[in-house]
Amino acid sequence: MQLDAGCELSFDAQGPTPLLLMLRPRSGAGQWVVREEYQINPSVIVTEFTDLYGNLCQRLVAPEGPFSIRFMATVQTADTIDVAPGAPYTPVEQLPDDVLHFTLPSRYCQADQLGQLAADITAGVEPGYDQAEAIRRWIHENVTYQYGTSNASTSAVDTAASRVGVCRDFTHLGISLCRSLNIPARMVVGYLYQLDPMDLHAWFEAFVDGRWYTFDATQEKPRGNRITVAYGRDAADVAFTTQFGPMSLENMHVWVNAAGTDNGDEKNTDEVTTFSASVGSNNQTDSEL
Repeated sequence: MQLDAGCELSFDAQGPTPLLLMLRPRSGAGQWVVREEYQINPSVIVTEFTDLYGNLCQRLVAPEGPFSIRFMATVQTADTIDVAPGAPYTPVEQLPDDVLHFTLPSRYCQADQLGQLAADITAGVEPGYDQAEAIRRWIHENVTYQYGTSNASTSAVDTAASRVGVCRDFTHLGISLCRSLNIPARMVVGYLYQLDPMDLHAWFEAFVDGRWYTFDATQEKPRGNRITVAYGRDAADVAFTTQFGPMSLENMHVWVNAAGTDNGDEKNTDEVTTFSASVGSNNQTDSEL
């Protein structure tokens, strides 16, 4: 399916503020970027680089005062995601070098503290894909999705205790539980068609049987029509915006529509908690990376 997706961010900078953005998807497995458009007001110099995970990142300095970014893309997406019940566990010694570090604990994913919970959830389940699916299903059934119940510092251990959160929290918990079983897992952020409520979204991928598979604990069943923007160990690697100074997010709109239709699915941040409570934005002024 071909989708039109994008977001519009409005800021107020109290002074010149360096920004790191991660808004551009790349063509790759399951998606092809047909066209894209970047609008920045007021216009500033932007440079781009590719990070350690292959994500497209943009650097700029926002001037003092109102500042807005609007990104739009048309992307051909896969209508379904691959599922593989019974796919076997890949032994650690057989993992590719660039996958091995996704078995380790990270800032928001304390896999070393959740081993017993993972063992309880997957008791009697065949190692591999079925374990990752059991984890996804357990989170979907036992963790309540609710805005305003977590923040940019909430970790997987916090979510395991509170049993409440948003997509970022569901994802961190799924990643941590998989890693505690030595299943590599990584965070994915992007867009999901007909997400309800519409917002920027996060899910996780687990590496079994020699490849990555998609798992989304916020959804009851596997769903395609996703646009991946970035991959990383956890939210610290995949924030859509990272600011290095005093700057406030005033407003945000997100939309995902069938190509050629209007942006009726836009979401205004006045109706949700904050951008950081969604997929997440890093703020060098307020929080430590």
